[in-house]
Amino acid sequence: MSNPRWKCRPPGSNWGDFGPNDQLGRLNLLTPEKVKQGVAEVKTGERFCLSLPLDLPGGNRLNPRRHAPRLQPVSDGKNDYYNYPLCCEHPGATDVISDDCVVLYTQYSTQWDSLAHVGGLFDVDGDGTPQRVYYNGYRAGSHVVGETRPVNTVDRQTVNAGALGVENMAVAAIQGRAVLVNLHKHYGDDRVEVDYALLKSVLAADRITVEPGDMLCLYTGFADRVVQMAGDPDPAVLHGACAVLDGRDPELRDWITSSGIAALIADNYAVERRPTTKQPPSDGPFMPLHELCLFKLGLPLGELWYLAELASALESQGRSRFLLTAPPLRLPGAVGSPVTPVATI
Repeated sequence: MSNPRWKCRPPGSNWGDFGPNDQLGRLNLLTPEKVKQGVAEVKTGERFCLSLPLDLPGGNRLNPRRHAPRLQPVSDGKNDYYNYPLCCEHPGATDVISDDCVVLYTQYSTQWDSLAHVGGLFDVDGDGTPQRVYYNGYRAGSHVVGETRPVNTVDRQTVNAGALGVENMAVAAIQGRAVLVNLHKHYGDDRVEVDYALLKSVLAADRITVEPGDMLCLYTGFADRVVQMAGDPDPAVLHGACAVLDGRDPELRDWITSSGIAALIADNYAVERRPTTKQPPSDGPFMPLHELCLFKLGLPLGELWYLAELASALESQGRSRFLLTAPPLRLPGAVGSPVTPVATI
């Protein structure tokens, strides 16, 4: 199999399986039938917001590159339009208006990672020279535009994911059946690296079946700790809190590949532990699940979702499946997006 953008695809990848120009990856498995399966899980009509307040975690101590949203009034250079009486411009008008804008880091809080978020160095041309590429062979520089360079506040570069941007996920209108796995029930707040054996034991104990096209949600309790810290996160505590997937377990990676899940979602910071306690290879990925999911499989990752109330409700009803509706912002060229997911049970 080859493609105009690549002659060789990474081992274990599904590049080209959904078409030569596919930009959705495993979201293609969210078929109308999967949506109907999700709708069939609605029993009580209860709805749950699965987003944290977007100003959490708070500060930038968990990730120095990302900052909380900053709201400010819209201005025309003379007036700030907040609590603004229109009679100042239109005598006799009784309207008072407020209009704001926001500086927003798209992956600061509850988020989707698009397939342009993490790529890899791989010899797609078969000439012995690794190239910077993303899912389905889309190239850094020509499709995902922007370069790593020192910040210049006078001349900031333009960046744009002309391919694999998050708007593709928005147009796909992410909705379907999701399955929640309650890792917190089994492991509490302890930092446990969940490999395939541990995950398999939880699925068996809770009688959970995951089928192709399902979206898998992992409740660990991490986001609960973030909420409790009320905007003042303690990195020393959070980096050692709650369950995470063991991205260096090959059996777990094989299961993610073979399971056919359409999305992988967690309430923690990166789904997998970053960094892992296991010794990373000298020439491999720093984040192996991100490489597998985003780069090889086209499997979007959801991070820092708020799942506590949903988990409690499902547990009380002896259930694990629900209808999930979770499109990102339709923001062309973005590599990630805030999301306000809704679970309906």
